[in-house]
Amino acid sequence: MEAFTVKVFISLALAGVLGLFFRLYNALVVKPEKLRSILRSQGISGPPPSFLLGNIREIKKSRSTAVKDSSTDTHNCAAALFPFFEQWRNKYGQVFMFSLGNTQILHANQPDIVREITTCSSLDFGKPSYLQREFGPLLGQGILTSNGAVWAHNRKILAPELYMEKVKGMIGLITESVDTLLNSWRSKIEAEGGIADIRIDEHMKSFSGDVISRACFGGSYTKGEEIFLKLKALQEAMSKKAFSFIPGMRYIPIKRNRDAWALQKDVRNLILKVVSERKELAAHEKDLLQMVLEGAKKSELSQEATDNFIVDNCKNIYLAGYETTAVSAVWCLMLLAANPDWQARVREEVVEICKGRTPDADMIRKMKQMTMVIYESLRLYPPVPVMSREALADMKFGGIHVPKGVNVWNLVVTLHTDPENWGPDALKFNPERFKNGITGACKLPHLYMPFGVGPRVCLGQNLAMVELKILISLILSNFSFSLSPNYKHSAALRLLIEPENGVNLLVKKL
Repeated sequence: MEAFTVKVFISLALAGVLGLFFRLYNALVVKPEKLRSILRSQGISGPPPSFLLGNIREIKKSRSTAVKDSSTDTHNCAAALFPFFEQWRNKYGQVFMFSLGNTQILHANQPDIVREITTCSSLDFGKPSYLQREFGPLLGQGILTSNGAVWAHNRKILAPELYMEKVKGMIGLITESVDTLLNSWRSKIEAEGGIADIRIDEHMKSFSGDVISRACFGGSYTKGEEIFLKLKALQEAMSKKAFSFIPGMRYIPIKRNRDAWALQKDVRNLILKVVSERKELAAHEKDLLQMVLEGAKKSELSQEATDNFIVDNCKNIYLAGYETTAVSAVWCLMLLAANPDWQARVREEVVEICKGRTPDADMIRKMKQMTMVIYESLRLYPPVPVMSREALADMKFGGIHVPKGVNVWNLVVTLHTDPENWGPDALKFNPERFKNGITGACKLPHLYMPFGVGPRVCLGQNLAMVELKILISLILSNFSFSLSPNYKHSAALRLLIEPENGVNLLVKKL
């Protein structure tokens, strides 16, 4: 009897091992090859993938040998950050396939296909599941879920018009945050004898974090600061995972993963603690957190789903409203420092419009030169370099059948600097191209997408533009600046496109 029991146990264990083996074999070999064969049958080719890693090894080798662009006269992020795409595009054309681990990706930068992709509102074309797997701890599972219905639910609750109403009421607190930055620069300039060499990156992040902490957490501002410090640390931990899509790595308790798990738990607990305290108050703050809470209350979600919704949206506001705005401000100020003629033009416009007063909504709308500079900065250095979606069902774009499970990428940095669309000076800083708006700047305006485009455009774009205009107008009204000899120009990919060595400016009071 005992021998029989042992045999049964061994048989069950063997069956379990075989079952696991076949599941892994299907997920890592059979399914990826099936997806690739469907694309190959339509004439789409690409670099041959290796087992488990796909094309990750090629990508890392190409990036390690890429020549860094150290000139501030030309701006070619695509060649510096994605040299492998340049090589593959030359070999396979604008439409090709490649693999990140067992994730199959269709690179599609052909203009007519991009138009169809960016205007697609189908819930079957959603956020990639690999983002949920790899970056979910930072960006939020509910926000990133590939379930289109959940995305639509979030979008309905956080409607653009509601978000814009909040932005209009935030101009005062944005100005207060800029004043804090200006005072710190004045003190530094005075201490250093009239001109200061300032590394502006942390100053921009402090400003943007201050705005978002006040806007999102209002009266719970101190806890808001603590939450954003934790989220910043989590973002740094997640940025090390870029292009490391090795199957199963996120489950292995190595130090990087353990640190990310601990930070994720801390962030969740802190946010829910603020929410709990908020519910005990008789009077509620009129901030973004309250908008999220009111939306969650109307949603008829379970308690766990409600908590996830709140936590995920706070994380999303962090990345969309804090990190991207800070990085965009750094690049814009760098470009103004490198182009003193444009710095003078924008300063003259600000002085003429504001006449020494604090910018208000009406003044901001009139800043045409400012808008042109910001648009050009976002063209050359878009915060998010890739627009990515996953086919959650069989889809069709530009006559290409995209099978369920394939991810579709539009490389924004390449679309933003294509000479066919932007002209021979596509790699040059020339805000003048936007004098007649985006539609007048290029042949195909739908290829300009610093905030995304179409039905899924970023909700935070209006807040970002208002922040940037107020920040830059007040800096220009009080200081002149140029590039420091300590500045070394180089872009780096850390989830967002950031200056690899930071940006140092020589700043003096006007």
